[in-house]
Amino acid sequence: MSVAVITGAASGIGAGLAREAVRRGMKVVLADRDADALSAVATELGEAALTIPTDVADAASVEALAAAAYAAHGKVDMVFNNAGVLSTGLSWEIPADRWQASLDVNIGGIVNGLRAFVPRLIAAGRPARIINTASVGGFLPSPFMAPYCATKFAVVALTESLAGELAMLGSPIGVSLLAPGPVKSEIFREQPDASSRDFHSAMTAMLDATGMTADAFAPLVFDAIDRGDYWIIPQPDALDEAFAARNATIMARNPPTFYQTGEEK
Repeated sequence: MSVAVITGAASGIGAGLAREAVRRGMKVVLADRDADALSAVATELGEAALTIPTDVADAASVEALAAAAYAAHGKVDMVFNNAGVLSTGLSWEIPADRWQASLDVNIGGIVNGLRAFVPRLIAAGRPARIINTASVGGFLPSPFMAPYCATKFAVVALTESLAGELAMLGSPIGVSLLAPGPVKSEIFREQPDASSRDFHSAMTAMLDATGMTADAFAPLVFDAIDRGDYWIIPQPDALDEAFAARNATIMARNPPTFYQTGEEK
């Protein structure tokens, strides 16, 4: 039976991935810093779920997660580095601690996951897969979301570097980059600054109106994993046209145009 480790599993995409993994007959090791919400998800999933409260920004905490997963199951087949946070506001007004939290969780959390799990996966010498969650925001920057977009751009680069390194070693470990579009979740839970209140309201309204549910999203992710896809982009309509336009803008050396304002910056 396959074993999947999922960070950020207490809500949103992570919880949806956990439910789908169990539906497909897997064991899951669920990690999140919200121990109460994590326990609620595990209760729903029953004996297939093991919960390890984890702060992905803390390397020792993620190392303890890996140790516990291997102690419980003797192996890991999938690692979903999924935990993430989002802050909105003007880039120069967002407080230093919120900037740091974005760096520590969105980038540092994945780095800690790789440092804890990759050596164990390599030592096992068997096929496995690492799935790092970025976002369409990792390809399409947006005003009022600088910490999120900057860190998700970094996840895209980090994941490609990881894939190249494992390929050069001839490792059987596969890598995937997951780039969600609008998915109903608690990612916008943080209260906005005054400068981004209207933007924040528009984004939350958009998610409520058009966002995919995590339980509809998760099967698309696992289907892509079954195919061995590197790029997992379950909502191409949220990326493809805008990404092509962005690339054309760069190739033409034109300044960016932001859809929120229609003005060049």
